[in-house]
Amino acid sequence: MREIVLDTETTGLDPASGHRIIEIGCVELFNVIPSGQNYHVYLDPERDMPDEAFRVHGISAEFLTGKPKFAEVAEALLAFLGDAPLVAHNAEFDMRFINAELVAHGFSPIGSERVIDTLALARRRHPGAANSLDALCQRYGIDSSRRSKHGALLDAEILAEVYAELTGGRQTSLALDPAAMERALTSTGAQRGRDTVLAPLLTMAEAAEHADFIATMGKKALWHHYLPRLRTESDPAA
Repeated sequence: MREIVLDTETTGLDPASGHRIIEIGCVELFNVIPSGQNYHVYLDPERDMPDEAFRVHGISAEFLTGKPKFAEVAEALLAFLGDAPLVAHNAEFDMRFINAELVAHGFSPIGSERVIDTLALARRRHPGAANSLDALCQRYGIDSSRRSKHGALLDAEILAEVYAELTGGRQTSLALDPAAMERALTSTGAQRGRDTVLAPLLTMAEAAEHADFIATMGKKALWHHYLPRLRTESDPAA
């Protein structure tokens, strides 16, 4: 299943007050695992940068000078999103801004039925606890040390890890991965961390005694399928 984790940075809190998006970061997931395909862009908001917003993300108006405007990237953004479900933390904030930009430039807004809010997921799973992105990283042991300032792509990458923890996606993906299952089933004792594979405990005398017992059960006994292997494991020269 394809999903897109996204985050935005803005000039303020409310698009109705004239605030604009200045950064969009998207991470593509397949079965809750990042595919390696991302979408990231800085945008010229065509307005000033308030000091309070700059203190949050550290992105200046000077830095954004010459960056593309939303109208120039809208089609590329929508093409990357496709029809995939969108995952965001406090999604109402990001979607208000994205839809305000889309509508202002003649595109249809994205419906709420496509949006998964990880803040709502976290509140249901951890009621009464702190559920900010930083708090969830600490709870799940996810390294967020790079997050000295907010950044859309970095936050989307971190949120993808949090989303996997919230949904149990890591365990599910492992269980449904045939290659991972094969590795787990065929790994030797040494591959599991032992220095050497343990020697078989069955002795030659015990194998012979077992063979004599099986002989009394007739030629169709199921044990006949295993007896040659047991002899070989007990006595490689047999």
